[in-house]
Amino acid sequence: MALLERLLDFLAQSQVAYTHHRHPTAFTAREVASLEHLPPHEFAKTIVFHGDSGYAMAVVPADRKIDLQELRALLGMNRIRLATEGELAGLFCECDLGAMPPFGNLCGMSVYVDAQLAAEEYIAFNAGTHRDVILMKFRDYERIVGPSIVHMARSAAA
Repeated sequence: MALLERLLDFLAQSQVAYTHHRHPTAFTAREVASLEHLPPHEFAKTIVFHGDSGYAMAVVPADRKIDLQELRALLGMNRIRLATEGELAGLFCECDLGAMPPFGNLCGMSVYVDAQLAAEEYIAFNAGTHRDVILMKFRDYERIVGPSIVHMARSAAA
């Protein structure tokens, strides 16, 4: 079963209200936000990293960049790095490379969400393809994923 189907099933089982949109193919979080007519601070980009205890997800607004050193310090890790494309392909074989939804709980990964994104009423994110997007309330996302909320992103211009 494709990750999109698993995600939609999970949302239905969790009794979460959401909308599912399809758009032309887009590869960056900012492009998707623009196609969906959303401000980039409401679009969540999912970043997979590898630290001392394995893989985990960091979720930040599309208009921000992850500060890996800040995240490493917050989590008390000795080492942290972004997952490689090869690693992502192995971890998420049911979805398009780079279109992972921020649901690490579906694959045994811890999830860390930037505090700025957690302050939004709604969030949108890739749903396993470069064409599918889910929009839902952040509080519902928080309830069914159980992420840790941390300050780990900085302005993309910085």
